[in-house]
Amino acid sequence: MTPRTAQLALACCMLLSAPVLGCSEPVSVCAHDGAGSFPLISHGVPASVFVETKADPAVQHAAAELAADLRSVSSGKAGLVGAVSAAHGPIVLVGTLGQSPVIDQLVQSGKIKARDLVGSWEAYRQVVVDHPFPGVSRALVVIGADRRGTVFGIYDISRKMGVSPWHWWADVPAQRKSDLFVTAGSRTDRPKVKYRGFFINDEEPSFGTWARSHFGGINAKMYGHVFDLLLRLKGNYLWPAMWGKAFNADDPQNMVLADQRGVIMGTSHHEPMMRAQAEWHRNQDQGITGGAWDYTTNAANLREFWRGGIERMRSKGGGQRYDSIVTIGMRGDGDKPMAEGTATDLLERIVSDQRRVIADVTGRPADETPQLWALYKEVQDYYDHGMKVPDDVTLLFADDNWGQIRRLPTGSSDRPGGYGVYYHFDYVGGPRNYTWLNTNQIQKVWQQMDLAYQNNAKKLWIVNVGDIKPMEFPLSFFLDQAWDPEAMTPRRLATYAADWATETFGAKHGHAIGSLLTRYATLVARRKPELVDADSFPLGAAGQTLDGGEFGRMVEELHSLRDDAERIGNELPADQKSAYFELVLHPASALSNIYDLYYDVAWNRRLAAAADARANGFADAAEAAFRHDQEISDRYHAIADGKWAGMMKQVHIGYTSWHEPKKQTMPEVVRVARPVTAQAPGRVAPSLVKPEPADFHVFEAPDFARTTGDGQLSWRAIPALGRTKGAVVVLPQGRPSTRIADNVRIDYDWLLRTPGDTIVQLYMVPTLDTRGKGGLRLAVSIDDLSPHLLTMNLLPDGKAWADAVSDNAYVLTTMFPALTAGRHTIKIWRIDDNVVVQKVVVGKPPVGNFYLGPPPQ
Repeated sequence: MTPRTAQLALACCMLLSAPVLGCSEPVSVCAHDGAGSFPLISHGVPASVFVETKADPAVQHAAAELAADLRSVSSGKAGLVGAVSAAHGPIVLVGTLGQSPVIDQLVQSGKIKARDLVGSWEAYRQVVVDHPFPGVSRALVVIGADRRGTVFGIYDISRKMGVSPWHWWADVPAQRKSDLFVTAGSRTDRPKVKYRGFFINDEEPSFGTWARSHFGGINAKMYGHVFDLLLRLKGNYLWPAMWGKAFNADDPQNMVLADQRGVIMGTSHHEPMMRAQAEWHRNQDQGITGGAWDYTTNAANLREFWRGGIERMRSKGGGQRYDSIVTIGMRGDGDKPMAEGTATDLLERIVSDQRRVIADVTGRPADETPQLWALYKEVQDYYDHGMKVPDDVTLLFADDNWGQIRRLPTGSSDRPGGYGVYYHFDYVGGPRNYTWLNTNQIQKVWQQMDLAYQNNAKKLWIVNVGDIKPMEFPLSFFLDQAWDPEAMTPRRLATYAADWATETFGAKHGHAIGSLLTRYATLVARRKPELVDADSFPLGAAGQTLDGGEFGRMVEELHSLRDDAERIGNELPADQKSAYFELVLHPASALSNIYDLYYDVAWNRRLAAAADARANGFADAAEAAFRHDQEISDRYHAIADGKWAGMMKQVHIGYTSWHEPKKQTMPEVVRVARPVTAQAPGRVAPSLVKPEPADFHVFEAPDFARTTGDGQLSWRAIPALGRTKGAVVVLPQGRPSTRIADNVRIDYDWLLRTPGDTIVQLYMVPTLDTRGKGGLRLAVSIDDLSPHLLTMNLLPDGKAWADAVSDNAYVLTTMFPALTAGRHTIKIWRIDDNVVVQKVVVGKPPVGNFYLGPPPQ
């Protein structure tokens, strides 16, 4: 780690820590005074906020929010000041370089240095200044290089003083303080990924129902809360809700308010030219456009439709346009492929015509309007087949909808349009939809997005968050990493959950709640809840005493998680209970109950098939779990006086294919028609030890004996990545392939008790070959035997890929014949980048998929 990286990591850590922890760095928010400190709150009295009356509306709004945040933290009244003559006492002075006469005067007088901010994208400086002007002895000045830089600098102060970005969206109360001080000095920050945002998608029935019932529609009143959340998380870019919705047409004030708040708007991967897909069908119904969504037969109507989107974008007036990124290209109607095969010539013509429309409407060259081309699903084939788009267009690569990035750039790093990534926390599609709970490991997000950054995909990051809730935790992480990927080191990753929980719930329970978040993510990552059914995990023996087997161990782990979550929840103050239920207790309880349901169904069916009357007890328990699922959702809808009623309406029980069932359906259970003589309890304890075949050893990947590097590359353990303890990956990522001779190696030592043929299995975290070169390779050997080259080549939508993303594991197997008894070493060499190992199994054949579930106790 370089000194600069270490400094950034420390600063990032302090941003998410309790205020008292950050008192050694300039412009830290602390609970006690120090030499030259600025009194943000003193004896319960907050500083005033100074913002000029002619400041940009985005800056004025953020300043008003800061004043409100100061009131919520201090319980005192923080005033807004708009003129120097009215300023007195301690003030927080906010403004944008070149747009604020007061700020510019302080720069010209030498009280603030700002030359390095000129022309910087969204940079800001926070500095404590003595005697900025008469009547003010000391000020905290937040100066932005542009309007969003000022906004981010303002919200950074709010977050540091104890106001969570999720204060509205997750009912996180402000941490009350009677005294808060900002340490002397100056601090500058700026984003490393230019465009950072999220996509509201798959938003029916939950988000849509909630918004219509609480706001009367998907309108500006609702979007005001979305914009504030995005900006408080230091994001700047939004794809709006789009299932039957049209952001600009549903409420014309939507785009006006977005601009006033400083939010850059776009449209999704299949909605070109600032037009919602829903508008095409509405316009057809109204006779404005006609014909099919087909450029080969209806080009003129499509161009006219697209022209309307660009005209609306530039309708702000005064020679200005609404701040937007224009999606170009074309997919089929309803987010489907545009044509059979790869119609490269057609798509190149479409893009050329779209850019001609942009230039004609704006009166400027097309390259002066930001544009992106989303390489989603089959559209990537056009890229792979050599389709060319102008260099000013951002190429937006996509993942496989399940968290594995499909392709990354291999060309010039100085391409003006740059590259980005469209990522998923939510998806409707195969193998099955996952839209109900948060099922995303931040460790996986980190590994994939760090890979993207190291491969120069750093122009734009956007993530599909479904209904926004319940993706609060991974969305915080995604946007924190996007702000500064270099500061999100493995060490920072390891403390993130505890730091975020401390920021949200305070230091007393922060570490314990962070542990719950990590445990939950590990358990839910083994199989997303929509994929769980009675056949997901094996049961044990069905003798006189029932053995729960692997399924039972999963149930017990989830019970432990739920019980720990309930215990901690009972210890929290009343004002934190709503937030805690939304963020921690609800997902733990809901996931545990789903496993209870299908575990009981599994035993019911197995016992009923043997005419065992104990099946009836499990049928009763399963039906109770099905009812309890609704009770858990009802509790969610009742919290915070019904604020989130409707947000947990996603159907999640009864899947038989990837299609979402029309309603929750109780899985079929069978009752044995004879008297029950020995009814089983509702739950069956698993065996404590899963017997291993003779002479097998299972290594959790982080439990290696040693690593060997080449001076630049080395294997690193990433705790909690994957299904169990963690995984190992070679860092830094984004480097070319290596050879066995380069010896970037990791070793595992074990004792073979009996001689003979020996199997080695590597359980991989699923990843994809982002180069498209035929798979990801690594080599494995035992002792000094010749290495075996193994390749993982998962292809999205294939059966192997579907199994791998369902299990969150892919097994590579090889055999070494006639080993002697005694001590041996398994050696694994890096060949390709993006190879992640989570478990190593070694022993006698046959093996099969051994220990896909939790390790033996």
